[in-house]
Amino acid sequence: MSRKTAAPIVAELGRPETADETAARKAASSAAYRSSQTFRHLIAALILTVAVVAVIVFAVPRGQPSTAEAIDVDTIAADVESTMQSPVLVPELDDFWRVNVAELDGGATVVWNITIAPADEEERGFIRIAQAFDADASWAPQVLDGFAPTSASTIDGREWDVYDIGDRGSANVTYALGTQAGDDYVLLFGSRSAESTADLAESLNSQITAIEEAE
Repeated sequence: MSRKTAAPIVAELGRPETADETAARKAASSAAYRSSQTFRHLIAALILTVAVVAVIVFAVPRGQPSTAEAIDVDTIAADVESTMQSPVLVPELDDFWRVNVAELDGGATVVWNITIAPADEEERGFIRIAQAFDADASWAPQVLDGFAPTSASTIDGREWDVYDIGDRGSANVTYALGTQAGDDYVLLFGSRSAESTADLAESLNSQITAIEEAE
């Protein structure tokens, strides 16, 4: 006759487990196992995500920011001269300056505009060189918020109208110099100092003289 094996005594209970206790213990063990597996899967997924992000950040070529294309003032000026049948100013600039704009603006008064600013980002301000065709000093207040000259100054033998606007203007223009160049009026205006503007005026003197002599 076979003997039925006695159920083992559980130390914590001091007696054999009941069927319900055995089922509960196995269920708890299974739940703990599934929980540990889920946690491991979560950690593995996080590691995989971090690895993918690292590949994107460090492996994908990032390149260099594109630099603005240099403006060919000489070529544009030649086209303007051909259009206007008149010589135009072309400033001879050193490395301190960069050209931001060079264009012919239409309207009641046609204007050849060149805007320059310091090449060094630490330097502030700008100067616009405006040659207004068939215009005189009465044109200047139209672009200077109505301001008239406050005085006059002689630079390299040429007399210039001085517009010392300071902080009274509304278009970021604090100072301007203007002079007649034959039938045209030349205006240098912007937010650079009086000294910086005067230096530019002096550098343009020979070209202004050439415009006068060409008419």
